[in-house]
Amino acid sequence: IGYKLAMRRARVNAKIQLSNDKVVDTVDVEDIGEKKAFCRCWKSEKFPYCDGAHSKHNKETGDNVGPLVVKGKHH
Repeated sequence: IGYKLAMRRARVNAKIQLSNDKVVDTVDVEDIGEKKAFCRCWKSEKFPYCDGAHSKHNKETGDNVGPLVVKGKHH
């Protein structure tokens, strides 16, 4: 029971829009251009876009997170 309780209290997001109940970002496909990388580690200073912060996180923790890369419609 202790493990489950601890896991429920653990935050994945430690700094992005913490005052909001839920973090929701909308990006219009028309604005993507050739491609965009979106953060999935919650550590990017350019959130919701990736700034490569996951690389340091992965080295420190042994994790393997990386960005979501979205290619533009016509590229």
